[in-house]
Amino acid sequence: MKKNEVEIVLYGAKNLCPSCLNSPSSKETFEWLEAAIARKFPDRRFIMTYVDIYQPPEEITKQAFAKRVIEEDMFYPVVVIKEKIVGEGNPRLKTIFSELEKLWIKAE
Repeated sequence: MKKNEVEIVLYGAKNLCPSCLNSPSSKETFEWLEAAIARKFPDRRFIMTYVDIYQPPEEITKQAFAKRVIEEDMFYPVVVIKEKIVGEGNPRLKTIFSELEKLWIKAE
């Protein structure tokens, strides 16, 4: 990752969260969130990563967190920035934007 670049990881699944009826899918939330962040922070660098909790990549930290989402019955999608959960179920932009602003201000 490059300097001042933040990774935003969205953990989700193809199937909707059983407790999240009438919510968008994890993939739809991922696309919506990526577009919203790019609009709000056009001059900032970030990477969006989607992790399927049932088929996580080989990266140990992502596998471990995907397992945690399942074992703890978290509402997904779960949005994580710098190992901090900033959204669960139906994530709120205000919370995510606030966390990103804190990180980018610290990095300057």
